Amino acid sequence: MKKLLKLFAIAAFACSMLFNSTPPRSIAAVRTNEMDPLEDSLSPATRQELLRARRATAKYSDLSVAIADGYADINVFIPQMGFHYLKSSVLDDEFDPERPELLVYAQDLCEGRMRLVAVEYAVPTNLSATAPEGFTGTADEWHRQDNFGLWTLHAWIWFRNPDGVFAELNPRVP
Repeated sequence: MKKLLKLFAIAAFACSMLFNSTPPRSIAAVRTNEMDPLEDSLSPATRQELLRARRATAKYSDLSVAIADGYADINVFIPQMGFHYLKSSVLDDEFDPERPELLVYAQDLCEGRMRLVAVEYAVPTNLSATAPEGFTGTADEWHRQDNFGLWTLHAWIWFRNPDGVFAELNPRVP
């Protein structure tokens, strides 16, 4: 029995290290207009746009809500990113922080569910020959994905990324 309790304690600790047992400053951050210290270098306008994106996507922490709202699993899993869900009805040449084309989820093995970790913006390359204008300032990092025919931009607003809120990959995501 002691071995079982010890094993359970080790598993609980591992889960807390992987995905912290509390959400990564998600809903509480939206309510208090608080951002992670990592984003302190961003302009106030960019920070406000990121907060707007958080407010608009908070409901998608429940994957079933995202699916009901038109986001579909496109069978794209990328290590250090996650599983991608696309809302094709908003895929156009417009950038709107409150309407991301994709939601990115990671498997939270501790809680046994998919967890929203990032939003992703996408613009078809046939609609824009150059990287689109995105968030205010120059901090965002658009990437040309020729295999998908898209310009893409991640915003890690639901799971802290030590490489930056706009980095393409997040080393904390399995």
